[in-house]
This record gives sequence, C-alpha cells and structure tokens, in this order.
Amino acid sequence: MTYIDISHTLSIDLPHWPVNSQDPEIKKVLSIKKGNTNNLTWLGTDIHIGTHIDAPYHFIENGKKIDQVNLEGLIGPCFVMDTKDAKLIDQKLLESHNIPKSTSRILFKTSNARLWDNKEFHKDFVALSADGARWMVENNIVLVGIDYLSIQPFEQPGDETHIILLKNDIIIIEGLDLRNADEGVYELIALPLKISDSEGGPVRAILKTTN
Repeated sequence: MTYIDISHTLSIDLPHWPVNSQDPEIKKVLSIKKGNTNNLTWLGTDIHIGTHIDAPYHFIENGKKIDQVNLEGLIGPCFVMDTKDAKLIDQKLLESHNIPKSTSRILFKTSNARLWDNKEFHKDFVALSADGARWMVENNIVLVGIDYLSIQPFEQPGDETHIILLKNDIIIIEGLDLRNADEGVYELIALPLKISDSEGGPVRAILKTTN
C-alpha cells in the first residue's frame, strides 16, 4: 500500500486566476529566530488558489456550501484517467476511453501538468466540455477532478460545465497534482477545510493504491 500526495503546496509561487484573485499572503507574525518564544504564520488567500474544492454554492445561489458537502463523496474509489495529448475532455473522448463501469469518482490527468512550471496563468489549459459534464451526470459520477485551476474551458459561455456539475451536486476538485499518479483505480481521500459560508475550500487530497 502506498500513498500519493496529489495536492500542490500552497505558496506565493502558484499561478492564480487572472481576475478577482491575487497571490496568497503567507507571512511570519512571530519568529523564534527573531527572539519570539514560538513561530506563528498568518495566511490570507483566495479560496480557489492551489488544490481546492468547488462546492455547489460557487455557481448555484441556493447550493450547498463547503461545510455542507457530503463527506461520502470525498472518500472512496476513484479512477485516474490519463487524457494524453487531448485538448478537450468531451463526451466522445470519455466514451472512447476504457473507464471502469463501477467508476463514481474520476480525476483527469492531462497535459496541464506542464503549466505549473511557472507562475504565469495559461488560458489554453485542458478542461471538461459541457457535453462531457452531461456525461458525468448520466453516468452517476459524484466527484470529478482536474489538474489545473478550472474544470471548464477559459471564458466558457454561460459557465455551462460548472453549472451542469454543481446543479447535480457533483463535487469538483481543481488544481490537482497528478504527475506521480498513473492511470488506474485508487482510493481517494480529499477533505477540504470546514469554512463557514464559503463556496469552496483548500483541500489536501491523496490517493491510496488499492493493491
């Protein structure tokens, strides 16, 4: 049994969304080196930086907030799907892939991994199309994750992918680090911070091998 950490380390060096977001602020309030009796760090951050979960409230006004998300959906078997060089994850790609029929959680390992090498935000990331989101609903998926900052394409009209998923209470994990995970079935554990009145939250996500 092995564990794979699929979370990015929260730091000021991470890329972030180009609008309505900024670098996290991580500063030492107290420091033993400076004569204090303990170290104390202050953190200020946008909820959607690094590895995080989108709760339905992110796009649905009366949707569940992060402290209301069903814990059962966040823990359990999941399938890591390697999309290789695909530019878009659509229904056709999903139907052509050998996804186990029992799959209820799916994480997309894409070419987005290269985009984390620098702080610059890239608009041309691989994402899930609206018809791909509908496939998720039709196939009873309860959680979907991807290895960049959004599950949907940049500036997608109407935010269709998010809305289709979140209206159906499908949990979204964004900003995953799947570079060390091969395609296959794992046990997922992904627990977000329990934050009041929030549309999402940072998450420490790990995979456990099942053999």
